[in-house]
Amino acid sequence: MTYSHNGKLITFEGCEGVGKSTQIRLLEKYFTEANVPCLFTREPGGTPVGERVRELLKDKSIEMFCETELLLFEAARRENTGRIIIPALEEGKVVVVDRYIDSTTAYQAFGRGVDRATVDMLNRYGSAGVKIDLTLFLDAPPFANTSRTADDRMELAGAEFHKRVYEGYKAIGVSEERFVSVPTFEDKNVTAERIIEILKSRNIV
Repeated sequence: MTYSHNGKLITFEGCEGVGKSTQIRLLEKYFTEANVPCLFTREPGGTPVGERVRELLKDKSIEMFCETELLLFEAARRENTGRIIIPALEEGKVVVVDRYIDSTTAYQAFGRGVDRATVDMLNRYGSAGVKIDLTLFLDAPPFANTSRTADDRMELAGAEFHKRVYEGYKAIGVSEERFVSVPTFEDKNVTAERIIEILKSRNIV
């Protein structure tokens, strides 16, 4: 079942170190200056429960089964969706989420190798059937646009893992009309302008 709402839900996706956080900050600045009613949140996170789960998932000193990892992501998602995302959508706001269900598909199904049907089912459950209006995939290989050192569980998963994640995102994009790839090798402001053009063409703003 798909949950209907009056707002618009935008998700940002991408591999590690491709400039996603920078583009989200630039979009938030644009929305603020344009007086667009909006809400920005992230996954895992966004709520007290989600932020605690985020700390656990990033802790490189902890080992866990890939299925445990999946369930933790979905638990954080259900809190964020129910307490933050749905109320904002019902108010008619543009909600921007830093990672959502496609991250789980790319990282846990393609990257970790968890059964895709199980991931899809749990994604529907965790997101309460909320409809995504637009997914912006920052299309660059892992760590392409950063000089920082990998320092958490996901970042340290290894080159082959991150290659599978990238390939997973590309596969998702083929099957989802809402999925728009945005190359990120140009200047960050050029990329930001491209994103705004996409939002306007989709009647988001």
